[in-house]
Amino acid sequence: MSSIQAVRMLTPGPTPIPDRVRLAMAAPIPHHRKQEFKTLLAENQVLLKKLFHTESPVIPLASSGTGSMTAAAFNLFQPGEKVLVAEAGYFGRRWVDIVKMRGLEPVILSRPAGASFDPEEIRAMLDADPAIRGVFMQISETSTGVLHPVREAAAVTRGRDVLLVADGISAVSISPVDMDGWGIDCLLTGSQKGLMLPPGLAFIALSERAWKRVETMPQQCYYFDLLQERANCLKNQTHYTSPISLLMGLHEALTMLFEFGMDAVYRKQWALTQMARTGVKAMGLELLVKEEGRCTWGLTSIALPPDIPASPVVDKAFREYGVILTAGQAELKERVLRLAHMGWVDWGDLAAGLHALAWSLPQRPQGAYLEAALEAYHTALEQYPG
Repeated sequence: MSSIQAVRMLTPGPTPIPDRVRLAMAAPIPHHRKQEFKTLLAENQVLLKKLFHTESPVIPLASSGTGSMTAAAFNLFQPGEKVLVAEAGYFGRRWVDIVKMRGLEPVILSRPAGASFDPEEIRAMLDADPAIRGVFMQISETSTGVLHPVREAAAVTRGRDVLLVADGISAVSISPVDMDGWGIDCLLTGSQKGLMLPPGLAFIALSERAWKRVETMPQQCYYFDLLQERANCLKNQTHYTSPISLLMGLHEALTMLFEFGMDAVYRKQWALTQMARTGVKAMGLELLVKEEGRCTWGLTSIALPPDIPASPVVDKAFREYGVILTAGQAELKERVLRLAHMGWVDWGDLAAGLHALAWSLPQRPQGAYLEAALEAYHTALEQYPG
């Protein structure tokens, strides 16, 4: 690839970082125990609560999103307890691994890649086994591009002694998520997707009843001790050394999101999703997620024909067109290509991504796929269902 060619990163994390955020992170750092930094954390807390739609503290952790998943399992449940894990992809299986490592007994509800769950299945499983104390699931399964019915699942769990733990890593700031309004007991996310930051920060918030559960637990995790983190968060501090530059960047990123307006962010994300799905279908390719209402708003997964492996397409798109796409994960590695459109990405970036995809296939598709995609984008902006 020519060194003067622009590079567009259309991956489901990390995502492009705005100049304003990069400049904020490049500023001289304050000491993490002095008042200047405490003021920054206090302002971040106001913005994070607004983003999560919660009155609870939103705790930043110096880790990847998987750190917040680990914190949830180790702080909310004791070894030997039974939990339901709804898994339909690579990150759903990560929940299985984490809860097993915690010593929990997982009851697994599985669906094939590209499929979602019926909340009534969750209700039936909870009815059948009153010993289940928690439900773990993704809002958006990043490996497949499926949007799971977490809001409906929360309506099932909140009337029971069952905590709903929701991985919002590729959903928060990308599609609407209302923690308190939906009744989510534990919501978590990471920095490197819709929040337009580098990797390295995770966020976790707990409902009032979830905090009561934490308060009954013996300390089991030295680093991810949420009671200590909450105590420090309420003093505008972090428990351990703060990732100062990332938290400075977070302040700028959240400021940008709310300047634009979250409804406008969601409208854009919805329109980009419709643009991607329309463009892919116009090329004659197949979407992994067939159901329109179950596609995540941050990425589109393409089920490639059996004779087209993903890796050569990804390599050519970068080498010749400067567009970074990603293949699938685990058993989907060569079968699926993921075209992401989350965070600091607009219709021009996505048009370039669709063009690079088309010209990187072994046989270039015929037809006006870009025209169809752009028409879908503008129509979706006008007909946003939010």
